[in-house]
Amino acid sequence: MSGDLVLIVDDDEDIRMFLDVTLNLAGYEVAQAVDGADGVQKALEMHPAIVLMDVMMPRMDGITAIRRLRMDGRTSHLPIIVVTAKAQGDDKISGLAAGADDYITKPFDPDELVARVQSTLRRASEMRTVSPLTGLPGNTRIDQEITRRVDDGKPFALLYADLNHFKAVNDHYGFMRGDDVIRRAAELIVDIANEYGGPDTFVGHIGGDDFVLVVDSEGAEQIAETICTRFDEVAPSFYDESDRTMGGIHVADRQGQMRDYGFVSVSIGVAMSEGRDFTHPSQPVALATEMKSYAKNTSNGESNFAIDRRASDE
Repeated sequence: MSGDLVLIVDDDEDIRMFLDVTLNLAGYEVAQAVDGADGVQKALEMHPAIVLMDVMMPRMDGITAIRRLRMDGRTSHLPIIVVTAKAQGDDKISGLAAGADDYITKPFDPDELVARVQSTLRRASEMRTVSPLTGLPGNTRIDQEITRRVDDGKPFALLYADLNHFKAVNDHYGFMRGDDVIRRAAELIVDIANEYGGPDTFVGHIGGDDFVLVVDSEGAEQIAETICTRFDEVAPSFYDESDRTMGGIHVADRQGQMRDYGFVSVSIGVAMSEGRDFTHPSQPVALATEMKSYAKNTSNGESNFAIDRRASDE
């Protein structure tokens, strides 16, 4: 049984009650709103897992309500299924254009209704755990994996990698070139992890230009070193020919001052579990972050990695 809260927004009491009973029988908790304005308010107050939104309602129609929900950062991610009548085919198009995830038409088939709610919730859950840019597991799955390895107690290494001078590339060439750099970096990291890592190797994309690998301890150094070497080999290909010839780009920094930036590179911090008594996932993350900063600060402009080999009493 699900237990997820479904918010039904419809001015027709009979339809609200039908949906309420159907979804309750399928294991969902249900809340009701009588029009779009009421629906927006209750979505903000009750934090439902999904909204079923009718289109034709007094005071505030469903299309306006969907736009309000999508414009508010607190509800912009909320899965929404628009509810339309068969005779109003344009409503489903308007609803999807406003930001709805799916639609269902009246009269309802109970099995189809439940199936659409389940599939929409499943897609929303998958989107929260996967980076849309790289297809790699996102923050939720990364947290889960690190927690699993800490709880398991077996030796592991956490590699935290990010790109140096990426903002300069993004500012100079635009976000499409920046996205391409991120995707190519992800492909390189995954290829190396598959080549040198064991069957339990995990690669995740935190977001932006930050990546996490969780690997067996014995392969960590080779993976980090290979990522640095191969990344430096491909980095010039991210640039236009004229910039490759100059060895970098001339871009304004965060203070607005023009400065030269060499080719993008990668810094990797590695936290090893041996000699450590990790009890919480934040501990290896903090160590890997510290070592990544050290690797960045001690780099000579090329990719660099640093491994924490200290024991707990140090």
